[in-house]
Amino acid sequence: MTDRFESRRQLLKWLAASPLVAFPGFADLAAQTPGVRPPARPEDPTIWAPRSPQELIATPEDAINVFDFEPVARRNVPPAHFGYMASGIDDEVTLRANREGFQKFQLRPRRLVDVSKVDMSTDILGTRYASPIVIAPVGGHRAYNPGGELAVARAAKAGGHLMILSTQASTSPEDVMAARGGPIWFQLYATNKWEVTKGLLARAERAGCPVVAVTIDRNGGRNQETLFRLQRTDTRDCSMCHDRGSLAANYRTRPIYEGIDLSGLTNIQSSALTWDSVKRIRETTKMKVVLKGILAHEDAELAVKAGVDGIIVSNHGARSEDSGRSTIDALPDIVEAVRDRMPVLVDSGFRRGTDIAKALCMGATAVAVGRPYIWGLGAFGQPGVEKVLAILRTELFAIMQQVGAPTLGHLVPSMVRRA
Repeated sequence: MTDRFESRRQLLKWLAASPLVAFPGFADLAAQTPGVRPPARPEDPTIWAPRSPQELIATPEDAINVFDFEPVARRNVPPAHFGYMASGIDDEVTLRANREGFQKFQLRPRRLVDVSKVDMSTDILGTRYASPIVIAPVGGHRAYNPGGELAVARAAKAGGHLMILSTQASTSPEDVMAARGGPIWFQLYATNKWEVTKGLLARAERAGCPVVAVTIDRNGGRNQETLFRLQRTDTRDCSMCHDRGSLAANYRTRPIYEGIDLSGLTNIQSSALTWDSVKRIRETTKMKVVLKGILAHEDAELAVKAGVDGIIVSNHGARSEDSGRSTIDALPDIVEAVRDRMPVLVDSGFRRGTDIAKALCMGATAVAVGRPYIWGLGAFGQPGVEKVLAILRTELFAIMQQVGAPTLGHLVPSMVRRA
């Protein structure tokens, strides 16, 4: 018996140094064996793109994948700004789940299909885009590079991407739209004060935004531990940009709030949003209404009944709650509930062309990315954003050829299966 126990212990020690540590249950098995310590989990995104910390790219063209931009952005961007973008909530279980969720699904390539020409264009609410890759709303782009939203908009124009502008943008929607050379969507934090919501809707509509994406998953406070820890290392005087005296003073640099009375507000989030609120928004604006933050098929069915124009399956990049469920996991049920009655977009955790292809096979109309283009912006400005988007387009093009899909319409549910 002793020899058998010793053999087991030696085997587990050997496994601890091998790639087999990813095998489900290994950590539990090791924990039950005295003298064997379960291996520490590598920090994200090292597990996804192993590289030496010293191997920082010098130019956007040096990048092999989108992960190559993250450490350069980490070097360039102030700690508090980087921490705000990078952090999830609590234990950041959902942040990891958004990446690990893609491992639960496998692509099923079809052969002997002519893919000498690949068309990645798609129609989203009546507008044709060259790519199904959408620029997700992220607040305050100038926190990462002086070029800010204008640099991102020009990169979106170069690649033919839909851009969704955050309520918390550091540039006006008019200027961003001019840089994009076409319409952009507006993402709305409705607040609990209807006069503010109405003012924001009118401002976006007046600017020419055809669609408003109402964020419905930011209902309360959040414990962003990564942000809080990195803030402690930031020695800058931030009082000029972040006036904590009042919400109105703090957001005076956000152009979208110009002329809107924020008095009485202590938070821009919407803890009182209901389906009646959605109805009121629809009745108030001529813009098409999309709900951002749907994760349950029951809510998708209610969205159809409410007459909204589309939904975005999103967990806010794991920045709203630490439920532990990825959006790619939630997507199939929601697509089934919608049954082609409205476009379904999805975001959170997308880093590879294969990630995007899986979502499109499941029935997503388009996929929005956030952190990757912010890494590009923080690393190299507009050229960095352009390269990040180009990498994603190249990877999507390649996987479409490999699975036998000359158009997005050929990416069908039978091409993906749960592992």
